[in-house]
Amino acid sequence: MLANLPAASGIQILVCVLLTALVGLATWLKIRKASHDGSSRDVFLAGGGLSWLFVAGSITLTNLSTDQLVGMNGNQMLLLAWWEICGFAGLLILAYIFVPIYYRNKCTTVTELLEKRYGGRSIRTLISALFLFGNILIYLPAALYSGGLFMQSLFGSTMPILFFAGILAVISAAYTIFGGLRAVAVMDTYSGIGVLGLAVLIVILALAAVDFDIVTGVPTERLTMIGGPDSPIPFHTLFTGMIFIQIFYWSTNQNITQRAMAAPTVKEAQKGVMAAAIVRILIVPPIVVIPGIVAYKMFGDVGDAAYGRLIAEILPPWLSGAFAAMVAAAVITTFSAVLNSSVALYSIDFHEQFVGEVKDHWKLAAAVSILLTVVAIMLVPLYQNADSIINLLQQLNGLLSMPILSAFVAGLLFRNVAAPAAVGGVIWGVVLYGLYTFRLEPAGIITMHYIDFMVVTLVTSVIAALVANRLFLGNRAEFILPRRVTT
Repeated sequence: MLANLPAASGIQILVCVLLTALVGLATWLKIRKASHDGSSRDVFLAGGGLSWLFVAGSITLTNLSTDQLVGMNGNQMLLLAWWEICGFAGLLILAYIFVPIYYRNKCTTVTELLEKRYGGRSIRTLISALFLFGNILIYLPAALYSGGLFMQSLFGSTMPILFFAGILAVISAAYTIFGGLRAVAVMDTYSGIGVLGLAVLIVILALAAVDFDIVTGVPTERLTMIGGPDSPIPFHTLFTGMIFIQIFYWSTNQNITQRAMAAPTVKEAQKGVMAAAIVRILIVPPIVVIPGIVAYKMFGDVGDAAYGRLIAEILPPWLSGAFAAMVAAAVITTFSAVLNSSVALYSIDFHEQFVGEVKDHWKLAAAVSILLTVVAIMLVPLYQNADSIINLLQQLNGLLSMPILSAFVAGLLFRNVAAPAAVGGVIWGVVLYGLYTFRLEPAGIITMHYIDFMVVTLVTSVIAALVANRLFLGNRAEFILPRRVTT
């Protein structure tokens, strides 16, 4: 897809390696004096010592990777900016609703909150398993695939994508193994400066290449922010499923919330989340859609090849090494962050509960990190036949996101709901959305857009939990006003 990228010279490869090494050195210098006790809080929450700057940097770079830069620009329409614009609202909800709840309950994983709210272990185990399923089968291999594809094309190599994916995976795993969340967050922040800076430069150079005119010669449907019924984001879905997608991703997703839970105080965490929200609304939308529109004007409809072809056209040769470092950093930050979160979920929610006490979380984290990294590399080939990376990811996310969110909704807005009832609601949601995705929608039986169907999945999952709670467990749920949600 990205075959038109120019092959990098030896000097440009050296620039890429040196910049990547520089970020690693800077990260080591920052964290080398940190004390370690091997506790879960030390490994997975950086000892509760992340300042707002590193909370913001880690949240931003955990989300931003080549699946955004490649996938969103690959749609070649401004409409996709809504994912990032609506993310601003999701971060506000995280800062002012969920962060205080997580800190009040002293959570390391979001699933701990569910166990406390329901008073039962089963819902925590199920949700943790679903998060691990999504991370291992979706987030980790997708990040490696998109990054490996870019690196292969940039270096003009005949080496397979797995070669580059493997290099990126090993570097990413090293951060998690040797530095835990502290190293991941610091590396995210330092890399973020370069990633966002160069991405903004690419936007400027792209606009300059078309004399700052992205309107002439581009179809209206590529420029409108009001999506039609057949578009990736029909306009009405902004008021249906979109807000719930954002609440799930930013407020109940372990990969993101773990960063917000690693600050010393609620206020420090909120400052970091708000800083990430400002970056989300001001910087991210332009870098994930404008290059795609310019690529359409220059090359036509080229799909996921848009970003790479544009880079080949507008970026000065001497910057291609820095660009390669940017791609590597984006992949490394996302992969290492998701890997660290996955290890946290396994260590705390499974190993400690079903295997035994963990005396040194560093050793266990190293072993699990290696295993998950190998699995993620092996799954990379599954993504090579995807027509659109970002649309595939968003649709697959629905299989887990709304059922998981239903457990939070029922647990936080209702009292006296038993854990088995919540489990029933989640299972209902997974089965329902799975039927829609793989059977009903392809067969034309249900033609509802998948974002709309996410609302159906969420609402019916909550109802299923409440019905099971009353009919099978004999409990009468009591609605709680949001301001009364306590431990």
